[in-house]
Amino acid sequence: MPQYQYRALSHAGGVSAGMIAASDERGALQALRSKQLRVLSIKLSTVVDGPASRAAAAQPTPGVELDDGAVEAALERLGRRAAASRRKKSVTEDDVMRLSTELGVLLTAGLPLDKAMRVQIDATTPGPWREMMEGSLGSLKSGKSFSASLETYPDTFRSFYVNMVRSGEASGNLARVLSDLGEYMERKKALRASVVSALTYPLILLVVATLSVFIMLGFVVPEFEALFDDMGESLPLLTRAIVALGDMVSAWGWTLLTLSLLVAWFLRRWLAQSAGMIWRDRQALTLPLVGRVVVKYEVARFSRTLGTLLHNGVSMLKAVDIAVATVGNSLVRSSLSDLAPTIKRGGRLSLALDTRIFSPVATQMIRVGEESGNLDAMLLELARVHEGDVEIEIKRMLTLLEPALILGMGGVIAVIIMGILMGILSVNTLVV
Repeated sequence: MPQYQYRALSHAGGVSAGMIAASDERGALQALRSKQLRVLSIKLSTVVDGPASRAAAAQPTPGVELDDGAVEAALERLGRRAAASRRKKSVTEDDVMRLSTELGVLLTAGLPLDKAMRVQIDATTPGPWREMMEGSLGSLKSGKSFSASLETYPDTFRSFYVNMVRSGEASGNLARVLSDLGEYMERKKALRASVVSALTYPLILLVVATLSVFIMLGFVVPEFEALFDDMGESLPLLTRAIVALGDMVSAWGWTLLTLSLLVAWFLRRWLAQSAGMIWRDRQALTLPLVGRVVVKYEVARFSRTLGTLLHNGVSMLKAVDIAVATVGNSLVRSSLSDLAPTIKRGGRLSLALDTRIFSPVATQMIRVGEESGNLDAMLLELARVHEGDVEIEIKRMLTLLEPALILGMGGVIAVIIMGILMGILSVNTLVV
């Protein structure tokens, strides 16, 4: 019978984990509920159960003798390394996302906030993240609100997150707000992951192409140099140019590589400064094909943030300020800087948007949301549409970029080979 791994919450507030045998997942859920357990997660186990498998597991492998001391020492080293890696691990956005989702489940199950936090702390390994949660729990017990306790860690919990939690506390819907936060962060992570994974293959192609050209110029071309020594000016121009490049790469290759790394390091530092960020953002918006994708990505981010905040009861002015701050491109963010003052004067959001950034369709959707009183839902729909467009546009660009990289790499290598062959043919002609 299939085995299912589960994590469940008891009436006493403790979290238990284990295995249960059932014919299907529904049967496993019913069996756990009959034990008065609230299921947090359940999945089919990959461990095969049964008398035959247990008997096979009990039999030692023929010809293999295990030293108990060696096994224990290896497991001890493994445990120390795992504990050290967990202690050194920094706080990530995945930690915040998991906290939001699981706290939402625990609060929905009826646990008080302090007990739900204690459950999360007990299930977390020692490290910076656990220390942060323990600090938040200490602030809660001292009488602070949950949002105020999170506000003491601004690098981890941004103003968007804190204001969402504050709105949930004010409305009495903290469990729903935390669940919405977990869903929001999961969608943002999925969109970012799709963009990164789509760009991975072209980046690998570019690195392979650069290394191939470097190896041919630095190691292959110099092998033919002795053949061309006596030719002088009678060599074809292309051959002389390739031989000169090969000599330069062979003699100065490591120096050129070091200089390239230094230039990349200085460029990265400069791009982290305000002037560099403005230049980068300007180039991102003006590049063919890429500019349109960047604009849609930023509009989707702004719309989803604003829609989520409004849906959970944050005031319009506060929500607009937070949503504008989440926009990554500095030029797009600057175009949205007049939104809050315009709304404060009584203006409408749809009329204050920059038409160079927001398409007529996006402006019309926001206007419909304002007139129907469903602005939050319309903003979330706009974000969903633009996120889908971003994924489609990236796939379309990759269909052009990948063949272009392959053809470019093949063309450069073909030119190098052609130059060498032209030199060899010239040598044969002189000999004849």
